[in-house]
Amino acid sequence: MTLGEKSQNKNNKTILLVGETGAGKSTLINALVNYAMGVKWEDDVWFKIVEEEKRSQSRSQTSDVIVYQIFGFEGKPLPYSLTIIDTPGYGTTDGIEHDDIISQRLTDLFQSEDGVHEINAVGLVMKGSENRLSDRLRYIFDSVISLFGKDIEKNIVALISHSDGVTPENVLKALKDANIKCAKDEDGERVHFMFNNHQSREKTKKNKDALKAAWVMTINHMGEFADFLTQQSYQSLMTTIKVMKSQIKLTACINNLQKRIKEIDLKQTEIQQTQKALKKHEEEMKKNEKFTEEVDEPYKVKQRVVRERRLWALRLNYGGAVCCTVCKENCHYPCPLAWYPEQCEVIKDGHCTVCTGKCPASDHVKEQQCIDCEGECSDESRHPKNPWIYVTKTRKVKTTLTDRKEKYEKNKAESEDKSSLLETLKKDMEALQQEKDRLLEKSFQHVVHLEQIALNVNSLSTHIQLDILIEEMKDKGDAVKEKKLQEMKRKMDKDEGIKAALRYKSGKLRD
Repeated sequence: MTLGEKSQNKNNKTILLVGETGAGKSTLINALVNYAMGVKWEDDVWFKIVEEEKRSQSRSQTSDVIVYQIFGFEGKPLPYSLTIIDTPGYGTTDGIEHDDIISQRLTDLFQSEDGVHEINAVGLVMKGSENRLSDRLRYIFDSVISLFGKDIEKNIVALISHSDGVTPENVLKALKDANIKCAKDEDGERVHFMFNNHQSREKTKKNKDALKAAWVMTINHMGEFADFLTQQSYQSLMTTIKVMKSQIKLTACINNLQKRIKEIDLKQTEIQQTQKALKKHEEEMKKNEKFTEEVDEPYKVKQRVVRERRLWALRLNYGGAVCCTVCKENCHYPCPLAWYPEQCEVIKDGHCTVCTGKCPASDHVKEQQCIDCEGECSDESRHPKNPWIYVTKTRKVKTTLTDRKEKYEKNKAESEDKSSLLETLKKDMEALQQEKDRLLEKSFQHVVHLEQIALNVNSLSTHIQLDILIEEMKDKGDAVKEKKLQEMKRKMDKDEGIKAALRYKSGKLRD
């Protein structure tokens, strides 16, 4: 939402607001707009760029990140224009998946060519009456802060709404007790600014003096906040984008790891069934007698998925999946930003960093296809084309062991490998385990890298991924890496933000 026309010669300051529904973000945005426009008490007007929010955690009204741009008023109280980013909808009963969409919206905004690439302040909006951070509020702050790099800490400030003008000792103590990372002044106190929420109230003889006092207090602190923005150098979002990309790659690796483990288990089951049948019918095979065995054969099919329409990034872009047609794997799903596979975050230097064969981008697709025809029907056909992903299923297959032996002997003839069928099966098992180990190592490196660059690596998604990696490293017997992951996990288990997030996820919130 834009007010006025942008001038390339004017400075701009960008603010990201985070807080619960009902904390006063909408009122604060309106206050910033009126301050930027130079509205004074005696003008007896109050402009609204957004309707005041009503506190409701039952349902979120939107998952969109809304950007308000205020241009054309430079030279009034502010020497610069304002860009205000609002993040509505966090921490509602819609759940973790809904919140992940909001985080992805921010990713879109920061990476888009016409999006936001620099930020001057992250405002944690809290009511002046807060005595402690509820699970929901702690979760909201951690969810957003975990997106940024370590260089953003000095740009994070507390914006206290519904203030009576008295220093909010209880709020500052709550931030300190919760160990929320934010800017500090020369006395070591968390930087904060106070605002009242009565500006839009109708003035009467009885309340006029009180409303004027509230107005003056708000304007004074608005001026202090404006000075803070003037003195505060912007922070490039390059590190933030790196954090986001690392989280994307980590999630893609973990998802691929879980699917590959499932496939490995299914293939191992098939191999074990074949080995058992070989031993059972060893005598019949010597006599070249044919007999039928039933095995569970894994296979892959394309399954339709719903892709989300994305209005912000790259102009009417869509979601979907980046899939490798050689490995038949889903390398990145959902992939909400890239138009083409080569633009996806999991593609580096022209090759995929996730799929088994690290195949070239040209072997990957992100397009709608006819699922029934496996993408081979003509463009002129009227077959419906849909976004899709690969899924692994199993089917009962009746086959003779002679047929299976011939299949393996054909394969070994092509590779000039003279191993026996049992030896071939054993080698297949070893190859599957090596691939599983490779994926584990890749995921481990992503976790370590994320710990190095993120301001707050203690996010709920990383906590869940650590659980998976620890179990796999334990099964593998890699004590060194398991110990490293356990140390990270213990640190996160002590983190009150993680505890709050887990309670939030389970629906057992503590107010």
